[in-house]
Amino acid sequence: MKRKIAILFHEKARGQPLNYLINHYAEFWREDGHEVLLLFGVSQFVPADLVIVHVDLSVVPDEYLKFAQRYPIVLNGEVKDIRKSTFSRLLLKPGDPYTGQVIVKSNFNYAAAPERTLEVALDPRGFSASFFGTPLDYQIFENLQAVPSVLFADPNIIVEKFLPELENGLYCMRMLHFLGDRITCVRRGSRNPIVNGSTQVHRELVEPHPEILRLRKAMKFEFGKFDYVVHEGQALLLDANKTVGMPNRADSPERMAEHRYRADGLYALFDRTR
Repeated sequence: MKRKIAILFHEKARGQPLNYLINHYAEFWREDGHEVLLLFGVSQFVPADLVIVHVDLSVVPDEYLKFAQRYPIVLNGEVKDIRKSTFSRLLLKPGDPYTGQVIVKSNFNYAAAPERTLEVALDPRGFSASFFGTPLDYQIFENLQAVPSVLFADPNIIVEKFLPELENGLYCMRMLHFLGDRITCVRRGSRNPIVNGSTQVHRELVEPHPEILRLRKAMKFEFGKFDYVVHEGQALLLDANKTVGMPNRADSPERMAEHRYRADGLYALFDRTR
């Protein structure tokens, strides 16, 4: 059966490069004969069988979530706030009795780059909108006392325990990608303590940690990516992303097969009832 799939973007994303994984999934859905609509803003309702809330901000405005509820099936319709302070178990404040290394990072997804792109203001009491350009700018300190006090005063910045996953001299990060019940998990290794696609020197498929799967359900995510480490046997969620980016470049056949596998996870959701 041919379906109509709507993807809801922020109104200011119109005319911006849409370098997102969801756009690659949309090509698979179109190839399968479905219609995919890109919606920008909430001024006009266009009927569809399903809507995916894809507003690339750490805090989704209420009007987008309310608008999405007009559709029969809504994905990520209850994911409003993905700032790290909403889920991190590693947060520190001045005076805490912790003596290990710490990391200072943006409270917002991808160093608040989406907020800068869409010209959405952060807390005006802070300066971190310009302090971090990308996650590669995050800073690691030997201890809590070494963190400048001005960073603690910035509401757009968080300070966390730095508890890396280390193996064979590499810093490791696990990335859980999912859409519906289709899940893949990879582990990247890097010589840089900030692990991402640009710093990785090793990549392998791994089994997802059950605690992260539980968190995904508790946080009501149906599409997205969770970044986490396993430190001394404990799974620690570091980042939750509902608008996964993807460079506009050709991928390997293996990676394309992973994308195709997850994209097909949308189809089982059409049978869901509210």
